[in-house]
Amino acid sequence: MRHNERIGFGSKLGAILAAAGSAVGLGNIWRFPYEVGNHGGAAFILIYLGCVFILGVPIMIAEFVVGRKAKASTGEAFNVLAPKTPWKWVGYLGVLTGFLILGYYSVVAGWTLEYIFQALSGSFLGSAEGDFVTLFKNFSTHPLRPLVCLLVFVLATHWVVVRGVQKGIERSSKLLMPLLFALILILAVCAVMLPGAEKGIRFLLQPDFSKLDSEVFLGAMGQAFFSLSLGMGCLSTYASYFGKESRLAHTAVSVGLIDTFVAVLAGLIIFPAAFSVGISPDSGPSLVFITLPNIFHQAFAGIPLIGYVCSVLFYLLLALAALTSTISLHEVSTAFLHEKFHFSRIKAARLVTAGSLLIGIVSSLSLGCWSGYQIAGLNFFDALDFLTAKIMLPLSAILIAIFVGWYLDKRLVKDEITNKGSLSMPLYPVYSFILRYVAPVGITLIFINELGWL
Repeated sequence: MRHNERIGFGSKLGAILAAAGSAVGLGNIWRFPYEVGNHGGAAFILIYLGCVFILGVPIMIAEFVVGRKAKASTGEAFNVLAPKTPWKWVGYLGVLTGFLILGYYSVVAGWTLEYIFQALSGSFLGSAEGDFVTLFKNFSTHPLRPLVCLLVFVLATHWVVVRGVQKGIERSSKLLMPLLFALILILAVCAVMLPGAEKGIRFLLQPDFSKLDSEVFLGAMGQAFFSLSLGMGCLSTYASYFGKESRLAHTAVSVGLIDTFVAVLAGLIIFPAAFSVGISPDSGPSLVFITLPNIFHQAFAGIPLIGYVCSVLFYLLLALAALTSTISLHEVSTAFLHEKFHFSRIKAARLVTAGSLLIGIVSSLSLGCWSGYQIAGLNFFDALDFLTAKIMLPLSAILIAIFVGWYLDKRLVKDEITNKGSLSMPLYPVYSFILRYVAPVGITLIFINELGWL
């Protein structure tokens, strides 16, 4: 298939929702509230918003420029724009990063299915706080149950991707994203109506600038970077399906707003509920799978039916958010194999599904019966997380900023952003300055901070 025959999204809304679905994931509903709780609440959110639109959106636009101009997947786009140069390795890095993340991310995504089942069965009702710890530990280390959930989740992802761009990815985005928004709004309304919820709302929305320090700024930059799915090939691959009429800057800002909207609403669910039962808002990685079931149980103790419904809806929300992300991660590798080796979409998708299942199985078992096998003191799951999140993603994003900001012809970049002059872009000089100077420095700071060098 030649580039000019490339199938694209059928509508602007479909393109925006698909890109937003790529960005919105478990990080919005789990990692963002945890970071907010760990860094003092609303002051962190203000810094985070600044990082999203000063650092994140410019990089996102750069990824859109690469994808749409090349009309190729991430793995081939740099080869198209810079043939016979080492820049092709940036594309390969993005594909590899997305593939590795898909493997271990699907393990956690599968956990949401187990918790949907547990919530539906009513097992959270009447449980003591220690029971939730035991439940999570027994499940996550079990040699078989997590693998069944992993298989179901990966096959669901495969089913969407194999149906193609319009009938699979775009159609699922138009269904899943509005459903996700509806669920999160319902849960937020339930949470803010709890007794004592105003303390959680105040924590989320009333800034305490005395909490600000260098760690908060770096934490906010890191969260903005990872929340928007930068550097893993998803956004540039999706942009290759954008039409000529798509407004790249407008789409990037829309995705940034949707992503932030979901993250803040997740906080509006968790913090009022946590404060209403006197649980610390900085409960860390255990927040979603240990602390929250306890919160729902305690917060709605007087009306068990509401607690039951809310717990089911919350884990359904988590599953939907995870699915929109795994679809985009899967598509990065599928599109690359389809274009690079001329495999059919079905064959390419099957290879990616098989590979991600293999990585997922090893990752899952490394949390249980294979935990004794370690890499630099980390089990396989944690080692993959460290490699991708702390090294490969920041490195990829820095290289994308340099490629678009310094290597590509300035007229080409401006033509893509302004749709060949048909759109007004008075802030283009500001954008160019941020992409060339501010973004690489900011991401480098995140990089060295995540490695513990600051």
